Amino acid sequence: MFNEIDEKKKILDSKRPFDKAVIKNLKQYFDVELTYNSNAIEGNTLTITETKVILEDGITIGKGKTLKEHLEVINHKEAIDYVEDIVNRNIDIDQKVIRDLHYIILKSINNENAGTYRSVNVLISGSKHIPPEHFLVEQEMEKLIEWYNDNKNKIHPIRLAAEMHYRFTFIHPFIDGNGRSGRLLMNLILMRNGYPITVIRMEDINEYMSALEKASVENSLEHFVKIVEDSINRSLDMYLFITK
Repeated sequence: MFNEIDEKKKILDSKRPFDKAVIKNLKQYFDVELTYNSNAIEGNTLTITETKVILEDGITIGKGKTLKEHLEVINHKEAIDYVEDIVNRNIDIDQKVIRDLHYIILKSINNENAGTYRSVNVLISGSKHIPPEHFLVEQEMEKLIEWYNDNKNKIHPIRLAAEMHYRFTFIHPFIDGNGRSGRLLMNLILMRNGYPITVIRMEDINEYMSALEKASVENSLEHFVKIVEDSINRSLDMYLFITK
């Protein structure tokens, strides 16, 4: 299923180590792309140009944009840096990593709940899926880490990353920030396995949400895995273009 991607990854790996200027360019590009798209999926109204200005120039955007939206951009970029640091230090995923990642995403926006599992039951707007009751969250997260550890050396990294994202959002462990956390966890797994940063695009939101819903309600993951696969393919093409 992933033969084309794995062939591209082999070509990319043959080009390592990358030139420092190439690394800087790719980081700036994907910091903006991932931050804009992931936040936009969650309702942030800042444009990709405004996101770039905030991250690269440190300029505050006016015209009715909220402090919360600015903080979502700044925090998400810091969360990407955290993921990259975890990968560079070869630290694997556990509950502390997940909670620390979530804390960065929500700090100064919702300090009370940043890095803390939810203590209330939740419903997801527009979804038939009802996440586990709040008193089961810690236990379900323990099971998630067990599942990850049992499968990280058994199944293809792309499927592992996609399924981890799905299983995490199925639990919906936090009161807010689950989507952004899930997409960054997906990237953490991919990057640990040598794949480039991968962006679920805002323009694909309907297909993405529909695939997540189908996975959650019908336990059918193939459409969702295909969306992740296509996203990785796009990122590999971009990396190969820049490293020519």
